[in-house]
This record gives sequence, structure tokens and C-alpha cells, in this order.
Amino acid sequence: MKPCLIAKITTLLHHAPLVQNLARKKFVARFVVGQFKSRNVQFREVAQHLNDRVKSASNETRIQSFFREVPLNYLALATLLVRLLPGQGKLRLCLDRTEWDFGKYQVNILLVTVGRGACHWPLCWELLDNRSGNSNTDDRTALLDFCLHVLGPDRVGLVVGDRKFVGRQWFKYLKDKGLFFVMHLLKHHLLTDRRGRSHVVADWNLQPRQCRLTECQVDGVWGGAQVTALAGGEYLFLFGTANPAYLGQLYRKRWTIEACFQNLKGRGFALRGTHVQCRAKLKKLVGLVSLAYALCVSAGTRLHENVQFIGLKKHGYKRTGFSRHASMPYGNTAELAALRTRRSPPV
Repeated sequence: MKPCLIAKITTLLHHAPLVQNLARKKFVARFVVGQFKSRNVQFREVAQHLNDRVKSASNETRIQSFFREVPLNYLALATLLVRLLPGQGKLRLCLDRTEWDFGKYQVNILLVTVGRGACHWPLCWELLDNRSGNSNTDDRTALLDFCLHVLGPDRVGLVVGDRKFVGRQWFKYLKDKGLFFVMHLLKHHLLTDRRGRSHVVADWNLQPRQCRLTECQVDGVWGGAQVTALAGGEYLFLFGTANPAYLGQLYRKRWTIEACFQNLKGRGFALRGTHVQCRAKLKKLVGLVSLAYALCVSAGTRLHENVQFIGLKKHGYKRTGFSRHASMPYGNTAELAALRTRRSPPV
């Protein structure tokens, strides 16, 4: 089924020109299939599955040449990733940062995922060069501007982030764009009530599991807050422009980006095992891994809905994820993924 799978993905790339000519589109398709087969992103491992008609060393040289010389159209890639999503309607964006070390080299990625329900995969990302430090407002707004350019502001239903994404300029940017958002704040973060009094959430002396809803000002921006007391003197402090009563429910959707990181970095694609140390090449590699992951999740979702239902364990969670479900009936993966997409004019 491998030639059929490559042909299906190549046809898909005709409607989204990530690269310019047919030979390079076929290469991208082969590289994606190589990731499926090897469950790895190291060039030496993928090369063993790239082209059976030539030696593995020649395949590896071709991979290295592609990453060194061929530009990738990230706008076309983002448009394709959105088209792979099932259904219509509002989409959820989740922001997070992930990092790892390869020797003395530090990889620091700021990434935004897009999706709805449990179906989520990367939409855009940037390699940060700040010694594993946090992103700044300019980094975040640049990625969000790119997302809004791809999706349009009317398709973004929610933006979710954790405690790393705070600050007056950041909150003001989200509110000025008219985006509903929910962010997790630290317990010592100051809030200001309607009477102009500033304090921290610990001043309320909430008992464990006790919750309080309020309208307040955080970092100069008005919104709603939901504060829940946890064991050990900790608090779940959520702030956003959505209804305060639903902030907790909305924030729980952030688990999808954690599951995405687990699949990209470890189980499934082993992105963390790459030896690439050039930021431009790493950004390109993340793009091809994201495409492979999106095809797997899209195919697994289609299989779950129409062919083979994923059962539940006793605790209520699925027995396997959508991406791993797609790898079981390997021959159907490309066909289902191709059926999932909706054709649109080239970018």
C-alpha cells in the first residue's frame, strides 16, 4: 500500500503548494510516509523507507539537500492543516511552549495548535533563541496574527494558554482583537475589583474545593475570573473574557496541546530525538512532522466515526488515541485522510 499512500498524499499536495514542483511534492509525500514507517524523524531512520529503489545513503543525502536548499510555504501548510479538520464552525487555539536539550544545543519552540473537540494539531510555530526562556508579547502576537490571517477572526472561538502567557499588552491584544480567551494565572498575581482595591486570591481565604466567580481587572484589562482553592494552599486562578462560570470548563480543553506534544516529541514521531541544530531546518522539520501527525489524527478520527469505533476503558478514556488508531489499518490511512480534506483554490 506504500505507493498508493504516496500517490494520495502527493495529490493532496497539489491543492496546497508547500513546495513548487512535482518532484519535491513526491519527496514530501515519501518523507511523511517514512515517518509513518520508522516512527522517527532522524534522517538516517527515515531514509530507510524513503525510496526502496536506491541505497539508504543516497536517500539520506537527498533528505539533507531538501532541508538545506528547499523553502517551505508555511502559509500553504497552515491552510492545508486547517482543511484537514473535521466539520465546520468555530475553532480553538491553544498556545504553549516546549523545550529540550541536545547536548549543549537548546531547542525552544513556541507553538499554537488548532482544532475542535479532541481533534487538535499544530497550526504555526516559531523557534525561539533565548536560552530556553519564555516567549515575549511580540512572539505571541506574531503567531496569533498569522493564525488570524489563515483562519479569519470569525473562525476563532477561543484562545487558551497557561501561566506563561500573561501581561497587559498580551491581554489587551486579545481583547482588542475581539477574541474570547482564558488564561491560567499564578496565585500571587494581583487583581483589582470594582471598588479599585488590589489584592491576591489568597486574601479571600477560600477553603479547598471552594470556588469564587468575579469580574475584575488584571494587568489593566477587565474580564472575568474563576478562582478555585486547591489542597496545600494552591489555587486555580483563571482569567478571561468568557463567562466566568465556564472558565474552568473551557480551560480543561488545554489538555489537547499536551497530548499533541506527547505524540510529537515522544510516542509516535520522536521529534525530541532529532540531531538537527539549525533553527530554519528545525522549523521545516516541525512542519513535516505536523503534517504527518495531522494526517494520522484525521484518518484515525474518520476510522473511529465510520469504520472501527474506539472503545472506552473503565475510567472513561479511549483505549487508544486517534493517531495510533490510524496506524492499525495502514492501507486506509491515506485514503481516509484525503477524503477528509476539502478542496480549495491554491494559496
